[in-house]
Amino acid sequence: MRKITSLTALLSFILLALTSVILYIVPAGRVAYWADYRLWGLTKGEWGSLHINLGVLLLLAIILHTYYNWNAIMAYLKNKAKEFRLFTREFNVSLVIVIVCSFGTYFEVPPFSSIIALGESFSADAEKLYGEPPFGHAELTTLKTFAKKMELDLDLSLQRLKDAGLIVENSEQPLLDIAKANETSPKQIHLIISPLDERVRSTFPSEAPSGLGKRPLIDLCQEYSVSSKTVLQILTDNGIQASEELSLKEIAEAAGKDALTVYDLIREGLEEEQ
Repeated sequence: MRKITSLTALLSFILLALTSVILYIVPAGRVAYWADYRLWGLTKGEWGSLHINLGVLLLLAIILHTYYNWNAIMAYLKNKAKEFRLFTREFNVSLVIVIVCSFGTYFEVPPFSSIIALGESFSADAEKLYGEPPFGHAELTTLKTFAKKMELDLDLSLQRLKDAGLIVENSEQPLLDIAKANETSPKQIHLIISPLDERVRSTFPSEAPSGLGKRPLIDLCQEYSVSSKTVLQILTDNGIQASEELSLKEIAEAAGKDALTVYDLIREGLEEEQ
């Protein structure tokens, strides 16, 4: 049993480390669910479930491992006189390592902040590659609600899906369910019911898209087919200096505002241009 416990702990640790790396580099949930992102055939949600259960398995294995090696652990907490001391030199070093890692992460001190920043850069690259949903949890809305929010004709949307060979039960079916039933992604459904020439807008949607603060200004302009020069001029007219490559959060912070306020200023300016 001691051998089984040790080997189980080792194998679950290796697999847990693997799932940790995968979850570190995969796109943010809103992007992964929208684009039906998969790695080695598994979705982000499935990798997350595997990570949780492997973590529970490792925890149980460590508890048993501690039980079987209790005497050895107690020996680690004894001084040279064989007297029990909780705060031995080795224990103190281990405690300091854990505290430094915890507080370094909390206060965003390098290299801990660099690790987090690297993960965020992976997410940002994925957002550019796979695209973001037009609004938060768009994949969970029904086709009827989605069409209404995107200002699309519902009957025409249903017809386009049928012409594309997709099976749709009714307009009350969520986009995610339609996508799963037809082995595609919510993003692809959006592309089918909303061709590029009809997705061209002269303004931003009234409801700000998810992940607004992190998105570069040029990314938003391209998604909604808005002239970046026009947007930059609107910002200049409102006393806000910006450039295309900056995120809305960076633009807002430099102007002493929040990202949503800047977004609304742009949207209102675009509407006035019409």
